[in-house]
Amino acid sequence: MFKNIMKRALVLSITLSVHFFYAQEKLPNKVTQIGFGQLDFLSIKMPENESNMDFTGLHYNLKINKWSYAGVGFYGAVGGIRGGFFTLGINAGIQKNITDNLFIDTGIHFGGGGGANAPDGGGAFILPHFNLGYDFKHFSISTGYSYVNFFDKGTIKGSQLNVAIQVPLSFQTSSFDEKETEFSFNNLKDSDWNKPSSRLSLLMHLNNLSVTKGSYKGKTIRLAGFEFNSYLTNNIFFFVKADGAYHGIKAGYMDIFLGGGYHFSMNKNRTNILAKFGIGAGGGGGVDTKGGFLIYPDLSIEQKLFDNFYATLNKGYLMSPDSHFTSSTLGFGLKYYVDKDGINSKTLSFSKGVFKGLETILKQDLYINAQRVSGISQNMHQISLQINFFLNKHIYGAGQTSFANFGDAGAYAEGIVGLGYQSKKIFDNTTSIFLQVLGGAAGGGGISTGQGLIIKPSLGINYKLTDKLKLRGALGHVKAKGGSLNSTYMNLGISYNFSFLSMKK
Repeated sequence: MFKNIMKRALVLSITLSVHFFYAQEKLPNKVTQIGFGQLDFLSIKMPENESNMDFTGLHYNLKINKWSYAGVGFYGAVGGIRGGFFTLGINAGIQKNITDNLFIDTGIHFGGGGGANAPDGGGAFILPHFNLGYDFKHFSISTGYSYVNFFDKGTIKGSQLNVAIQVPLSFQTSSFDEKETEFSFNNLKDSDWNKPSSRLSLLMHLNNLSVTKGSYKGKTIRLAGFEFNSYLTNNIFFFVKADGAYHGIKAGYMDIFLGGGYHFSMNKNRTNILAKFGIGAGGGGGVDTKGGFLIYPDLSIEQKLFDNFYATLNKGYLMSPDSHFTSSTLGFGLKYYVDKDGINSKTLSFSKGVFKGLETILKQDLYINAQRVSGISQNMHQISLQINFFLNKHIYGAGQTSFANFGDAGAYAEGIVGLGYQSKKIFDNTTSIFLQVLGGAAGGGGISTGQGLIIKPSLGINYKLTDKLKLRGALGHVKAKGGSLNSTYMNLGISYNFSFLSMKK
């Protein structure tokens, strides 16, 4: 009998050990992606004795190795007479220490964009720099030489000093193939995911500007856009917000803001009140914001709908500091909260974790014979950034922004959202097919989009290059409501893919 008991105990012990080993093995590996955010400023000399255009940029870069980086960035005018001048581009650079704290930073930014009536040509430009910086551990500052050239028939060209501040912003990733895998809290507790979680949120919204002073006084400008919040503490957060006009005025208005706020929760975290203040750039579409610098105070209330989804209502003001342009804002939207990168929270209790898929796509679009306000049709190219968040294994929500860079349409830009479907992988797990439909605000550059509303269906293919990189191509059609833009388009790009741990209650 004793032998039988020992035998059963041994079998049970081996079974539990194998089960424990298997449970640990199937947990996705955690990889830290090192990155940094950057805010920079330069004052660009304009042609024909025009006052300088003050240019400020907002960037995010990934460290490729210890000494190189690559990423994306936006620029917007905040001084001069070119309010509404915006660009999007890609960054690549080298950052090398000279001493423990002193470093050199050299690189190039290539992009596209412009503003109404600016001498930006097709919109394509380069912006190389060579900076000397100092690392203060939690942030760094650099300054140096930069050169700008809108080289596709533009006349904005020159060299200037620039100053930049960089803040480390790293995150935890796992393989994109792990998306939608689910684990219990107890299973995750015995892994290297047992760390404090960080919170962020993404808001898709419609916003109405009721103009009280300046151009379009008495009119309501209807905007569509997104807002991204990242929490520094349980209550304090910073945000990035971008909107584009789709109705109420001629197409072309856009704004981008960076700011901070305070989050107050009640009703067992089902109701939230957020107070925010942002500064940024805006203009275009005939909205005269002078140099483009705007301020944005806002108060929002949120009510939980289900899971991590909240309905939002906001009321605020958007204005230039000298009140040359003022408007009140009223908007509503849908917000999604994510508690990521760890399983421990001071205010929330979790029962499980799910790995969610994310794709960041940089691509170049070609619009074939894009119709212009002048009545002519001409090819138009644009640089585009798209982010896909997977709601399940195959369906994703998408947000995209694009700026013209070739084809005599330098001020043209898009800000659109929608849904897509991505198939299972085929051909030895290297290839997938996707279908998506996006729509939203677009205008400027003489492209005929009416008041700015467009719709863009497309069909495309992904081809795996590495675990995190895919080659991506698509064919689609773009149609403007109220304008004559009705064009076939194609694009080619590259996507950066990963999954991240999202905790659930």
